[in-house]
Amino acid sequence: MRLLLIEDDDRISGPLTEGLGRYGFTVDRVRTGAAGLANPLQAHDLVLLDLGLPDMDGLDVCRTLRARSAIPIIMITARGEEADRVVGLELGADDYLAKPFGVRELVARIRAVTRRTGTQQAWPQAAHTPAPEEVRATAAQRLGPLEIDRRTRQVHLGGREIALSPREFDLLAHLADDPGAVHSRQQIMDTVWDPHFFGPTKTLDAHVAALRRKLGDPAWIITARGVGFRLTVPGEAGPAEAAS
Repeated sequence: MRLLLIEDDDRISGPLTEGLGRYGFTVDRVRTGAAGLANPLQAHDLVLLDLGLPDMDGLDVCRTLRARSAIPIIMITARGEEADRVVGLELGADDYLAKPFGVRELVARIRAVTRRTGTQQAWPQAAHTPAPEEVRATAAQRLGPLEIDRRTRQVHLGGREIALSPREFDLLAHLADDPGAVHSRQQIMDTVWDPHFFGPTKTLDAHVAALRRKLGDPAWIITARGVGFRLTVPGEAGPAEAAS
């Protein structure tokens, strides 16, 4: 499946293109709204559109794209307010995803949109490209000195096994599904606990604190204040980042 990514920020477009490539997508990226509008839409199956473009408002790009074509459009933007989502959807976007988000969530939304719009036939019919979690189901994942084996549910750090509770393992494995990406508190609760979990979210903080203690360095799990958490290899995070 071929995607058109209209995004000017290299810090977002690079990892996003690489991550989507692991799921079998081909991504063509342009940096401006004008370049996106100049692209032949018939060459693509779906558009990923940022709203904060340097030359024009992404909402205007969406309006123009929709006037020209029925191609599915997913907005990816830092504008997360309800009014922005409503305007984007009313202008013709098929879905709206606020930053930060994980690649897995974006892939799930792409699949949902293509099901709704009837463009599933555009999915590649070549040999299946396994998703990262499918590969890691049979092979241990290594992140620096950390090794996570989902098949045996064992974790080793520097060759030493770390004893984790079932929930602690699930939390670590979830963060490791997309290392470096911020996982929102709600995403974690929905996946590691249950979408219908109504207990206090402080239980998540307690499990994060326990994981940090067992991993021996709080820098393994970085807090994105007001958003959630992300897994990093200590020493590879930016100097301004710190675990709380």
